Amino acid sequence: MNKTLSRTLVVVVLASALGAAWYVKSRNAPPPPAPVVVEMVYELAPGDVMTLSNRPLTVGVPFTGSIKAVNSAVIKARVAGELMDLSVREGDSVRTGQVLARIEPTEYLRRLQQFKDQADAAKAQIDIAQRQFDNNKALVDQGFISKTALDTSLATLQGAQATHKAAVSAAEVAAKSLEDAVLRSPINAQVSARLAQPGERLAIDAKVLELVDLSRLEVEVPMSAGDVLGLRTGQTARVRVEGQDVPVPAKVIRINPSTQSGSRSVMVYLSLMPLPGLRHGQFVQGLIDTDQAQVLAVPLSAVRTERTQAYVQTLVNGKVVYRNVTLGPRGQSEGSNDTWVGISGADADSTIISGAVGSLREGLSVKVSAPPKAP
Repeated sequence: MNKTLSRTLVVVVLASALGAAWYVKSRNAPPPPAPVVVEMVYELAPGDVMTLSNRPLTVGVPFTGSIKAVNSAVIKARVAGELMDLSVREGDSVRTGQVLARIEPTEYLRRLQQFKDQADAAKAQIDIAQRQFDNNKALVDQGFISKTALDTSLATLQGAQATHKAAVSAAEVAAKSLEDAVLRSPINAQVSARLAQPGERLAIDAKVLELVDLSRLEVEVPMSAGDVLGLRTGQTARVRVEGQDVPVPAKVIRINPSTQSGSRSVMVYLSLMPLPGLRHGQFVQGLIDTDQAQVLAVPLSAVRTERTQAYVQTLVNGKVVYRNVTLGPRGQSEGSNDTWVGISGADADSTIISGAVGSLREGLSVKVSAPPKAP
């Protein structure tokens, strides 16, 4: 028992000595190095920033609309029947008077012949009634028959003449129906839609083809009544078309005097140059020039709107700072194809980050790289 207790005391003494030695060593050891914090610096190209300054803007009314062909046509079946000889398809060019399709004409040919025969028969009855009337008139003059017989022959003659006129009119209507069985193009145009197929039985007024003439185009723009107040015919506009790098010039040519029944919008029409690539029904947007203004302005793309208040991203002492702004007039700046907007709430000569950069975190460190040196 004494030997076991002695061994236990030796182990405790050794453990205590080792712990004390480790404690003394840890206190004398140097402290661990502090963690190194590396701050991320976002680098921008010189073209990604601009200096806010006063600019002359051509102020206007923005709009969205669609391109319409001034001349268009819908080819419909004027008579019922089976469609024949339809060979044109979408994209084909047609000329004025060109035969585009036919309606099966047999029924209308037979009907025309029927009325012609009736007219010939009525003409023969007129000849007979005319001779009878002439004979009776001579007999009445000689006193051989009464005047009643002459009146009867006159009524017979007039009835034959009326029957002949009716038959002639019916033959003309049948000839018109036979002519309507041939579908012709009323304008020089291109086929935009083919709405029926050969062999199909068509009713009267059934649509067969749609034609558009791209040689004359205009833009149809729905606008609110308030926006139209500052518009006049002859004002210039710039129309942006998808696929066109440069805005297409246009001019206000007509303003509808009434509003649309459903939307209460006023239709404004702009003349448009027929350029390659423009299509009937194509969606466009643009700006109608109405005034000139000198304001602090930035490209519309530089204004951020994902928050409740519109803001711009500025660069202050190498940090991104958000500036809430109030938007003013929109327009075009000379030498730029972008839409610019006047702003208030940011200081002149402040550095504005371009909208092409996207959204940056506020407080982010930003460095603008130096422009490349000229060789």
